[in-house]
Amino acid sequence: MYRLKRTVALVGMMGAGKSSVGRRLAAKLGVPFRDADTEIETAAGCTISEIFERFGEADFRDGERRVIARLLREAPHVLATGGGAFIDPRTRTEIKAHAISIWLRASVELLASRVQRRDTRPLLRQGDPKETLSRLLAQREPVYAEADIQLDSEDGPHGAVVEQIVAALQERGLLEIA
Repeated sequence: MYRLKRTVALVGMMGAGKSSVGRRLAAKLGVPFRDADTEIETAAGCTISEIFERFGEADFRDGERRVIARLLREAPHVLATGGGAFIDPRTRTEIKAHAISIWLRASVELLASRVQRRDTRPLLRQGDPKETLSRLLAQREPVYAEADIQLDSEDGPHGAVVEQIVAALQERGLLEIA
């Protein structure tokens, strides 16, 4: 049994494994898992794609910022953020103040192979998805690099990444064995 002292915010590109790793990490630590995208959809009463279509990305980011700020005030848990959340300076400031951020890095090839499985990514609907991912990753990497911890997301079982996160949290004194 573990005692988590601070929320763990997983950041990185769409397809990096934030939700999959996050669910497994939360289960291992015995804490709640929150997916920011799911929470946004619940709060808005529609899908992220519908929010983008009806209101645009700026309104989506505003709602995302408010939802993440609310979630960060809950007891320590594992939070999977959307791919663009950490890029927003105000959201990044909130995460730095209330959580430990972990960037799950992944290659464009791995991201592309993962995101092609679902057609729920508004930013990938125009043009070549792999080119869009490459461009977004190039823009976002310097900001993701501000995360407290950086780990590579591998293709295959997520158990190894979960174990790396647990070890990193223990090293920083943010996770105790109860």
